[in-house]
Amino acid sequence: MFTQVAISQIYVLDQDAALDFYVNTLGLEVRTDVDLGVMRWLTVGVPGDSREILLQEPGGPMMDPETAAQVRDLVAKGAAGGFLIFHTDDCRAAYETLVARGVEITQEPMERDYGIDCGARDPFGNHFRITQPRA
Repeated sequence: MFTQVAISQIYVLDQDAALDFYVNTLGLEVRTDVDLGVMRWLTVGVPGDSREILLQEPGGPMMDPETAAQVRDLVAKGAAGGFLIFHTDDCRAAYETLVARGVEITQEPMERDYGIDCGARDPFGNHFRITQPRA
């Protein structure tokens, strides 16, 4: 039936700031940046991977203003449900790079049954993990 997930979505509070963070700080690349009139369709992705992440501001056309305000509050608290997991070949090196770039770290690299990983947050409160899977 399905063959892959093409686009996942997280809420951000400022698309320009999100673009800067995900591209210039994390090293992702812009896939789409289009003004649709009712919203800006902004996607990024890991170079060499076909999957995309939609960086969407809460609001129309899918939300009324009151709901959008509630979602913005949840995003800022880190409770909006947005969550990303990035794979890497070297979690500790990625961690050191992120620390040097001022990324908010929520958990230092740890050995796990499945590999090594650490946790961080984007400037809006979304959690993400960097995982080095076991070979």
